[in-house]
Amino acid sequence: MNEMMPREKLLECGAEALDDKELLAIFLRTGIKNCPIMQLSELVITHFGSLRALITANKQDFCRVKGLGITQFIQLQACTEMTKRYLQQELSLSENFTNPEQVRIYLQAELESREREIFVVLFLDTKHRLIKKEEMFLGTINSASVYPREIMKTALYCNAAAIILAHNHPSGVSEPSLSDRQITDRIQKIAEFMEIRVLDHFVIGKGNYFSFAENGWI
Repeated sequence: MNEMMPREKLLECGAEALDDKELLAIFLRTGIKNCPIMQLSELVITHFGSLRALITANKQDFCRVKGLGITQFIQLQACTEMTKRYLQQELSLSENFTNPEQVRIYLQAELESREREIFVVLFLDTKHRLIKKEEMFLGTINSASVYPREIMKTALYCNAAAIILAHNHPSGVSEPSLSDRQITDRIQKIAEFMEIRVLDHFVIGKGNYFSFAENGWI
């Protein structure tokens, strides 16, 4: 029996049954001269090394690959942005923000491809539903200056009952630095005084993350 093509396999087994090469084949739709779609998909994945690297590639690197072009780049960027917005809307409807897994997926999609360090705060209500997401501080590629008073000012303005902190490490390594631990401790102490809970602090690397809550640091 012939192996199912990706579209047939998706309809029969669901999208989760497809590997990266098959998912990309559906996205690309057609191959190029002397290179069928599955072969092209495999070549593209091999060139970038991973699906994540393909998705986060800049326009120049993306369009340099044979079989890819500006149309596919635009479509992929739109798909990625739709995914981010879907995850954010899911978070805004959720009441289960004490589970790090749900928030982590969104934050990794949002932060891991950023080339500069960004410090993000999620402001939550008493039921741990999202009130707003704020990019509070923008740093250099190595560091960001974080001011707890600005976070608390926004929390009070939003009437937030809890917050989740997150920032990325453009270096790709998610291990928290000493300054990461110190600023988290400062924010937590000030928030506690103001009766605002700090639920977690995520450090996002390239394909990896660190959760302060999961590791018992909060």
